Amino acid sequence: MSAAFEFTPENQQRFEQIISQYPRKRAAMLPTLHLAQEQNGHISPEVEAYVADLLEVPVVDVHEVLTFYTLFSDKPRGRHHVRVCGSLSCWIRGSDDVSKALREKLGIEDGDITEDGRISWETVPDCLGACEMAPMIQVDGHFEGNLTEEKIEKIVDELKD
Repeated sequence: MSAAFEFTPENQQRFEQIISQYPRKRAAMLPTLHLAQEQNGHISPEVEAYVADLLEVPVVDVHEVLTFYTLFSDKPRGRHHVRVCGSLSCWIRGSDDVSKALREKLGIEDGDITEDGRISWETVPDCLGACEMAPMIQVDGHFEGNLTEEKIEKIVDELKD
């Protein structure tokens, strides 16, 4: 296994629990990647290799999963991560305005991290599954919807505190 990354003892126990729930190691790829990203903050090439070794699969198989799912990131994110829904429903209801407000309020572009490392944001092309709340964002896994410039300002201020 790669010496550049390995699970903490606690996460190694969590991994063992995950593996015990599946008939084949390969089937545990998604929860294993979530665990690795939770620990490392993103999935680096070293983490990809580590997960491939753990699951006894080629690294390319891990890489294919990472590039398919937008919940995984191959670069560092801020302590708080905002995902702007770029689906048709959100776009029609103003997701471009949401992106503009984030850009102005945070002073960073889509895909960047604030200087203090606290906040990052990105627009995702796929639907985040809350069309009834359009336009919406996902903040650290929680949905915020029916966004206005005032709501976005409040959310960003709370993330900065």
